[in-house]
Amino acid sequence: MMLDVCDLRCGYGKTEVIHGASLTVERGEFVCVIGANGCGKTTLLKALLGVLKPTGGSITIDGKDVTTMHEKEVARHLAYIPQAHIPPFPFTVADMVLLGRTPYINRLSVVSDRDRMVAYRALRLLSIEHLGSRIYTQLSGGQEQLVLIARALAQEPDILIMDEPTASLDFGNQQMVLSRMSALAAMGMSLLMVTHSPDHALLCADRVLVMDEGEIVGDGPPEEVITSESLCRIYKSNARVLDVEVAPGQRASVCVPLI
Repeated sequence: MMLDVCDLRCGYGKTEVIHGASLTVERGEFVCVIGANGCGKTTLLKALLGVLKPTGGSITIDGKDVTTMHEKEVARHLAYIPQAHIPPFPFTVADMVLLGRTPYINRLSVVSDRDRMVAYRALRLLSIEHLGSRIYTQLSGGQEQLVLIARALAQEPDILIMDEPTASLDFGNQQMVLSRMSALAAMGMSLLMVTHSPDHALLCADRVLVMDEGEIVGDGPPEEVITSESLCRIYKSNARVLDVEVAPGQRASVCVPLI
């Protein structure tokens, strides 16, 4: 087992937001978390990343308590991919990805040949090595997101944690980013992704966690967990999950809102 969260409780001040959440992420597993705004998804991620200290329960990676780890050690196991990022300086793509090597470099060290090799390998893995000399802020939204994924891969983590990585992207770029992440999972990378799109979870996930009011109320294969009834419960809206033929002999589940 890679990541194990047991009876997690956490929040802000005296307000508890996560109420006894338990989950696992196995090696090579793509897990999606869905739920309405304010249900605790981002708070859960903050606790997993060590940004927010739990008030109860445990978070372990291969049996080691995350709360006892130094932040650099956490960063060697867990890499975070935000929705978007605007750097304070006009970094090149290569330099942006090299920032992922920070957990391995102390303040007096210089970037090594191995650091550059790992960064280039991350770019090549996502087929964006040709962007290395480009200025990050001059890229398209989809390209920027792939660079953030490459930066996370340069950390050589066990698990990629993503908070709405496709939220600001158009339809085509969403599909491009999701396809790259699915390929990473197929290669053995573990992924935990928060998404507001049940369709993305149906498309990519091996397993789906459903959150509602700080609790995990569903956990299982996407086709079993994402149903018309569960969508109505968590989003308070009418929708239908339909099985459709997307190509001869190929079927998929899709969410259709009812207006």
